[in-house]
Amino acid sequence: MDGAPVSAEQPLVALRGIVKEFSGVRANDGVDFELRAGEVHALLGENGAGKTTLMNVLAGLARPDAGTVEIRGDDTAVRSPRAAIDRGIGMVHQHFRLVDRFTVAENVTLGWHAPKALLRRRPLEREIARLSELYRMPVQAGRPVWQLSVGEQQRVEILKNLYRGAQVLILDEPTAVLTPQESLALVDSLRRMAAEGRGIVFISHKLDEVMAVADRITVLRRGRNVATVATSDTTQGELARMMIGHDLPQAAAPDDRQAGAGVLRLDAVEADDDRGLPALRGVDLEVRAGEIVGLAGVAGNGQLALAEVVVGLRPLSGGRVLFEDRDVSGWSIARRIGAGIGYCPEDRLRHGVAPTLSIAENLIAKSYRRRPVSGRLLLDRRGARRAAAELAERFDIRGADLDAPVASLSGGNVQKVLLAREISADPRLLIAAQSTRGLDVHAAEATRRLLLEQRNAGRAVLLISEDLDELVRMSDRIAVIYEGRIMGTFPAHEADEEEIGLLMAGRRP
Repeated sequence: MDGAPVSAEQPLVALRGIVKEFSGVRANDGVDFELRAGEVHALLGENGAGKTTLMNVLAGLARPDAGTVEIRGDDTAVRSPRAAIDRGIGMVHQHFRLVDRFTVAENVTLGWHAPKALLRRRPLEREIARLSELYRMPVQAGRPVWQLSVGEQQRVEILKNLYRGAQVLILDEPTAVLTPQESLALVDSLRRMAAEGRGIVFISHKLDEVMAVADRITVLRRGRNVATVATSDTTQGELARMMIGHDLPQAAAPDDRQAGAGVLRLDAVEADDDRGLPALRGVDLEVRAGEIVGLAGVAGNGQLALAEVVVGLRPLSGGRVLFEDRDVSGWSIARRIGAGIGYCPEDRLRHGVAPTLSIAENLIAKSYRRRPVSGRLLLDRRGARRAAAELAERFDIRGADLDAPVASLSGGNVQKVLLAREISADPRLLIAAQSTRGLDVHAAEATRRLLLEQRNAGRAVLLISEDLDELVRMSDRIAVIYEGRIMGTFPAHEADEEEIGLLMAGRRP
């Protein structure tokens, strides 16, 4: 993008009548969107509303079926990501596109115009250091990416775009992987960029987040632009009505009942990750009947390994797993399931359900040995279908016939299938990992209510989440994990966001 000034009337970027279809489904249906120089513009909507698709069109990752993309008034088609970069459009995706074994500096220049032979390492690292200091995004240019935290990796992605001269920066759900302190620092950095005349697009489905960061907000619903409003002229309630078409349901929250006896206890548990490196380091943790224990931490600090150790998917290298006062450390997965351990993994499609099997088959996957699903020798297909239909109705699973593959459902309905299957097995302990990630506000609240129902029915719930607000609202107690160690455990009503953020970063207050 050249340095030509943008007039007050002319937007930095204008998308006009954008239409984009995938397999006959319109992800964008005639969407208009304008970005001004010097503003942070939030793109808000439920999961599947078309936010990322619209920005992929701007970033050259998708070609629109209709409509135009204007950059500084020029509607020359953006036909590739390289063309978008050349015109000053940069995008930071939810899943970073970095090469782990390369250094920060190598990742910044990867795929850029200058041949590697002409790049001079020292001047490059000095320029990265200058940008890093200017925008308060500290990162060491000579370190390999695999040594960086998730927050640092995000900074590398942003610095890469700034180094390439991006005047429009698109960030897709950028705070999902950050501690509260890192999120505040990111907002400060974005404000600095906007003050220099850049346009920032902030994609999110979190109402409080966009109210805090954005100058203007555009709301998408089912692929269409509902409205564009100044943040100062709206409220969270109005945004919710625009997002979902009606008022937001009352938030789920735990009641005041007392927890019962211990159901799960981890005693000095240690385990290695897939590379043979320590993933859990002497973890002590208890979850009691009738309580939700929330496990807070930035992604990659041992949460997944902890869940897998309890379920039996990952072997211990030290310590014990006690379930209802029985040492189950050496038990098989099947035996643990039979004893009453339920698990909803974070990657619901890859590890939670069998995506090519039908909805009905997934719903009965834990009950096919019991009546009414099982006959004397074979599966009772009528009984199985009846049981699946009852679960679909009870858990409000919508969107497809029971014979359709479960992969055809939306993320929220896949999560309901997963919870229906686990809850119908009547577990004493339910482990829910990132259970609302990627879900819209309706589906997320439905999921939270199901978990609270289990807690209120006397079951023990271990809730693993990177959403700190959710943990504070849902949990009875919160434990913070960092690099495989429990940094602290305390009642949720005493939670201090700053203190938790420091613990999540490995620092004690």
